[in-house]
Amino acid sequence: MAVTDEMWRKYRRSRDGGLKNEIVLAHLSLVKYLAGRLAVKLPAFISQEDLESYGVFGLLEAVEKFNPDLGVSFKTYAYNRVRGSMIDEVRKLNWIPRTLWQKIQQLNATKERLHKELGEQVTHEALAGAMGITLTELYKLEGQVNLLSLSSLDETVSAVDGERVRWVDMIKDNDSPDPLDLVEKEESRQLLIKAIEELPEKDRLVLALYYQEELTLKEIGKVLDVSESRVCQLHTRALNGLRSKLERAAY
Repeated sequence: MAVTDEMWRKYRRSRDGGLKNEIVLAHLSLVKYLAGRLAVKLPAFISQEDLESYGVFGLLEAVEKFNPDLGVSFKTYAYNRVRGSMIDEVRKLNWIPRTLWQKIQQLNATKERLHKELGEQVTHEALAGAMGITLTELYKLEGQVNLLSLSSLDETVSAVDGERVRWVDMIKDNDSPDPLDLVEKEESRQLLIKAIEELPEKDRLVLALYYQEELTLKEIGKVLDVSESRVCQLHTRALNGLRSKLERAAY
């Protein structure tokens, strides 16, 4: 069902709950689309269904705050709010302190190393000594591991798609980039590429020569057979066009 401008105006006047539900249902495909894109980048214990649930909250907020008179499509307006709601909830799930994850990783790695070196059951004394901690500290750490139901980080669990994955593979590596950050950067890059493609051909050429070929404005003028001041105008126009397109995409 397509949501018309008249429906939006009617909803803004009446705030009718039934009409709001119709609008939400009409845009659930956006929630499913964004959840699908994020799900492939996140650990297996976060399902697409979870993401969709988080996204619905963002969609409801977007419906409440959207003003059709601003001239921006609702899909464009709701995109970042739905996606942002998903990301906010995912980050809340990462409630375990980073230092604890680091200790768990060290515990698992040390156990594995000692098993290979000694070829026998590793005692608590040997494990504590290899980690450079006291027995009390080791017992406390193992208690925390048990509370997290991670008695063995090599234990495998079933992922959403049926594949078996290890718990240790779902632990955050502090030396690797945050997958959510990678998603955000990639989507920002795609937005920039799309915005550049929508610019006039001459504007795109000026940007390519200036930023990719690293020519000066004077050199670009010779290539285009125009004055340096004209190149400066084209460059400014191109940047303003990009800025405008990206700002619209953010809403």
